[in-house]
Amino acid sequence: MPIKLEGSCHCGAVRFNVESSTPVPYQLCTCSICRKVGGVGGSINLGAHAKTLKITQGEEYIGIYKAVMNRDTKNETIASSERNFCTQCSSMLWLYDENWPEFLHPFASAIDSPELEAPDELVVVKTDSKPNYVRLPGDPKKVYKRYGPDSIEDWHKKHGKYVA
Repeated sequence: MPIKLEGSCHCGAVRFNVESSTPVPYQLCTCSICRKVGGVGGSINLGAHAKTLKITQGEEYIGIYKAVMNRDTKNETIASSERNFCTQCSSMLWLYDENWPEFLHPFASAIDSPELEAPDELVVVKTDSKPNYVRLPGDPKKVYKRYGPDSIEDWHKKHGKYVA
């Protein structure tokens, strides 16, 4: 049975829960979007079942940011993904993309309980847009300029962490 994740923003205005089969925070994204919205090091997203999302408090405080892709170039577009955040304290809550309506990606930083399991190895992605001043966490880790070979679900299954 999937694990119920309970989360909130920093100020406590927004609270939510969602069920996850992929609750291990193993993948750090260092792309420009994750660094700018999540902090200098980037963001760690989990996987969850979108249909199980329950906003238990503060729905009126949830804002949506659609990232600008290829900013300041002739190829500039708006991303299909939606980053949901608290409009009171700016905490990132989850990412949703209508192209994959069955999935929701809570930010690990927003999860309050249960305590998330530390992975044996960290996977770092999108280092092709990481500035030199950003230092990666210590070993063990795998580092990819773009993306690793596994989806969040595939990684959890490969490492025996998938919760059906």
